[in-house]
Amino acid sequence: MNSLLEIASEDRTLAGVIDTLVSWCLNTGLKVVIAIVLLIAGFRAVTVLSRKIEKKGNKDKYDKTVMRTLAYVFNIGLKIVIAVCLIGYVGIDTGGITALIASLGVGIGLAVNGALSNLAGGVLILVTRPFKIDDYIEAQGESGTVEDIHMVCTKLRTPDNKVVYLPNGALSNGNIINYSEKDIRRVDFNFMISYNDDFEEAKSVVLNILTSHPSALSEPAPMVRVAEHGESGVRIAARVWVNGADYWNTHFDVMESVKQKFDESGITIPYNRLDVHLKNE
Repeated sequence: MNSLLEIASEDRTLAGVIDTLVSWCLNTGLKVVIAIVLLIAGFRAVTVLSRKIEKKGNKDKYDKTVMRTLAYVFNIGLKIVIAVCLIGYVGIDTGGITALIASLGVGIGLAVNGALSNLAGGVLILVTRPFKIDDYIEAQGESGTVEDIHMVCTKLRTPDNKVVYLPNGALSNGNIINYSEKDIRRVDFNFMISYNDDFEEAKSVVLNILTSHPSALSEPAPMVRVAEHGESGVRIAARVWVNGADYWNTHFDVMESVKQKFDESGITIPYNRLDVHLKNE
């Protein structure tokens, strides 16, 4: 008789477990499945929207730097909001999660005090806009093309294809040279000739090379003048204005052409000499 009662009690317990499991699956379990589906769909939708925002900044008249930063903040922020909302939908109290996120934010803020200055520097760079993406700049002892501006650092690509990350805190507080902000640039040259040579002829040779170069601009006009009477020769200064993209090609072309024309005209380029005298005891 006791055995029959024990079996019946076990059956009732098993039935209760099954009923509880079925009830959980029909209620909370279904919500979990729906939440997972919505999470995946929501994350994909946010990613697509953020990419559209970034592409719009690349194609339209909007600033590429600002649009890329907005797309990044939109992507991360909206995904966090979706995750918290779905956690509340499942039935988990989000009050503790919100307090935990706030506590983590305070703790991380105290731990990464230096990073906060970089974050503030990133905001300052986006507001003041001393440079933008695709500009060629020189700052903090580095120079290169701006590939991306993050909230805490700026990514540069150097002419030899290296990548340099500059912290925005130091970058916003230091000197920045922007070579791309203006459309035209001046190329400066200095040539030394011997005192025995005709400086008027040397000036004429250099001026002809500058004016005949295809990248040289007529306004402002090229300039060639005697700049210094040096210890070993006369220094001739030459200036020519070109479009920013033609700067280095013009520099190298003129340097090569001047050397060739000086040699053809017999104009001497002086150089320092060292005389060594040996004394026999």
